[in-house]
Amino acid sequence: MFRTVSSAVGRQTSTLLFKHPVATATAQIAQKRGFSASAAAFKDITFTLSEDTFAAYNIETPSLEATLSEEKALKIYRELQVVRRLEMAADACYKSKLIRGFCHLCTGQEAVPIGIEFAITPDDAVITSYRCHGFTYTRGASPYSILAELMGRHTGVSKGKGGSMHMYAPNFYGGNGIVGAQVPLGAGIAFSQKYNGIKGCTMDLYGDGAANQGQVFETYNMAKLWNLPVVFICENNKYGMGTSASRASANTEYYTRCEYIPGIKANGMDVLAVKNAIEFCRDHAISGKGPIILELATYRYGGHSMSDPGTTYRTREEVQHMRSTRDPISNFKMRLIDAGIATEADIKAIDKEVKKFIDGELARAKADPEPPISDLFADIYVPGTEPPFLRGRVPEETHYYK
Repeated sequence: MFRTVSSAVGRQTSTLLFKHPVATATAQIAQKRGFSASAAAFKDITFTLSEDTFAAYNIETPSLEATLSEEKALKIYRELQVVRRLEMAADACYKSKLIRGFCHLCTGQEAVPIGIEFAITPDDAVITSYRCHGFTYTRGASPYSILAELMGRHTGVSKGKGGSMHMYAPNFYGGNGIVGAQVPLGAGIAFSQKYNGIKGCTMDLYGDGAANQGQVFETYNMAKLWNLPVVFICENNKYGMGTSASRASANTEYYTRCEYIPGIKANGMDVLAVKNAIEFCRDHAISGKGPIILELATYRYGGHSMSDPGTTYRTREEVQHMRSTRDPISNFKMRLIDAGIATEADIKAIDKEVKKFIDGELARAKADPEPPISDLFADIYVPGTEPPFLRGRVPEETHYYK
């Protein structure tokens, strides 16, 4: 459901949206309405979420109304598509053996990184596990640099030396490969924010498979003792590798797992539900009330990683049912059409433009070189503090710093 809450004819809006490489289709929508791209006059629309969107533990639930401008709604849709296309490109490259090693895709979970990014500020921090490509993009890295990193190119976001699990961007601290290890690191980031008087919050993400790690509960305790501005976010995609949550966890209501920290559960397949939940939890954390737990009920369409077919522990019918009924992009698309924000033709134009954009980014990344051998010894020490030499595998590989 939706309702128009205000008219914005003549209102100046940011021109950044229309300078984005994939924003031409959005600008054309504005122009069809008789507005210039640099001063697009979009209305604000309020969408009503379903009654079962949220559940709460020792706290009230977030609002079931999400208000955003038509401009922002179109941008959210486009960003959902960018992440989906980015992961599809990674999937194809892995199958073509252009990407080696580990590769964990977030196809189906796009509402999580996009919903979070539209609810936080540049001063907020994000840290997550290895399913990190979407977050790397939303925090500011280009699809080009992400794809280059996946293929081990020198122009990658980590210079081709990190790969799928180790990517970074402004106020994005990875991409962490050890299960659950990012949770205490996230608390440390939140401690730094509080210590330095930064009015920000840390989004500390982990999966249902990591939720039973002892370090998670140790971190809960420290975060509450110090009332750190941290949101512990459990991305519950129902399976930790090939094990269903019900087989691994005595309590699968992850948002209720800490008696002294309140919790929220939200529909992680709905980008507006994620956005509302993050805004609510962020306000709680930065107000001085301390940490809060947020469980996002989501679903991955593919396997745990590219080496996992994803159908040995769940049925194809289950995956298809989620794709056809809960897809975050299809459902948000219908919201835009039902609200009169865009037509089917408008949506197709955005989809086409996003595909062209990602195809171009992929082509650039494929053409880039691998890192030089000398990079094996780079970025180990702070410049000027290097020892005289660093040993390699054998004496002949000893590297001498000048």
